[in-house]
Parts: sequence; C-alpha cells; structure tokens
Amino acid sequence: MSELGMCSRREADEWIEKGWVTVDGVVIDTLGTKVRPDQKIEINAAAQAFQSQQVTILIHKPVGLVSGQAEDGYEPAITLVTPENRWEGDHSDIHFMPLHLRQLAPAGRLDIDSTGLLVLTQDGRVAKQLIGGHSDVDKEYLVRVSYDDVHTEVDQHFPAESLALLCHGLSLDDVPLKPARVSWQNGEQLRFVLREGKKRQIRRMCELVGLQVVGLKRVRMGHVLLGALPPGQWRYLSADESF
Repeated sequence: MSELGMCSRREADEWIEKGWVTVDGVVIDTLGTKVRPDQKIEINAAAQAFQSQQVTILIHKPVGLVSGQAEDGYEPAITLVTPENRWEGDHSDIHFMPLHLRQLAPAGRLDIDSTGLLVLTQDGRVAKQLIGGHSDVDKEYLVRVSYDDVHTEVDQHFPAESLALLCHGLSLDDVPLKPARVSWQNGEQLRFVLREGKKRQIRRMCELVGLQVVGLKRVRMGHVLLGALPPGQWRYLSADESF
C-alpha cells in the first residue's frame, strides 16, 4: 500500500487492523498478508474520510527553531502553529482545529541555523512524495556564502571548477551525491536545486570546496513556493496545490 502511494506504512498498519482494507473484495485484518501484483487493493469509506481530513502545513521557519522534536533546549517549529501565527494571506477554507497538530511531522528538515519553507504533514502520501527513498521532488535553496576572506563579489574569486564540483562530483560519507543544479544568483549568493536531502548537505558541500555558508534559506519544494509567507508564520497547503 505504501509503495502504491495509497498511504504511509504506519497508516497501512492502522487501517488493516481496523478492517478498512480489502483485497479483491475480501477484508484483510492481518498485518504482513502477502498480496500478488494482479490483486486489487481498496480502502473503504472510513479510511478515505480519515485521509481527507489530514492536513499539510507550510511554515516559514526562522533561525533558532528545530524542525522536529525539541532538542538541547531549542523549541520545535510546530510551536509556531497557533491561530495567532496563521498568515492572513492563507486563502484555504480550512478551519484550524487542535487535532491538526496530532501526528504532524516534518517532511524534509531544516537545521536550526537555516530558514525558509518547512513542510509539516499528517499525510503519509505527502511525506513519501517529499522524503521517500524514490522521491524526485526538487528543493530550491538560496545560500549566501563567503570564500576565504572574500565577502563581496565572491563569484569573481570562486573557481569555476569548484562550482562544477558542487553540481556533480562530490561525495558525503563516501557516497556520491546526485547531480545538483548550482548557479550564482548574485555576487554573494548561490542557488541550489537538489533532489536529495542528506543531513546538513549544502553546508557540507560548501565546506568541501572552501566556501563558508553565511545564510541558508529554502524557497521551494516541488511546485510549492515559500512566496510571501512571513518568517514565523504558517498556512495550510490548499486543495489546489501539490508538490
């Protein structure tokens, strides 16, 4: 069910235990049941209703908050999700309810020193699309850098061959990185577009070629833009949006 994009593994387990899953019309309530490729898996109306009520929330994460669970005394980004912090530009028709905070988890983390678009979701399909092992959704970042003692017009001093390495040819933890798109936005800022998300990947990539990251901001995930969402505020992913 997870591989077919119907739900997450956790949701599949819950739905099977509740008798919400049928295979060729027969209710399956035993975890680990084998299903042939030619058999038809369906979920009943209760599961569909449950899934339709799940929300995805977009936050403009500021520096100083962690993406997931609280750690080392730092607050998690989910603490921003209050009625008071909801962006007035949110045009979704969703009425905020406390149950929207249940099992709300980050789909693609931002480290504590980074800002920008953070996605929190209850929907396993969204999480799989963004961070699943076969995800092909690209993520765009704006990265302000310095090079040695150069803080302005860095692009004029940074070697072209090193920029090429950022695009393809680097490895982290002895594993080659997938090709990336990296280009100069202006003299001090690079634009990164990645299709993977290793821990502190951009910062570590920059270190390998002698760059120091001064600021890092995620501005897009797939088709969804950070846009005008102010720092520290949030909005719902609307029905007409998808990654």
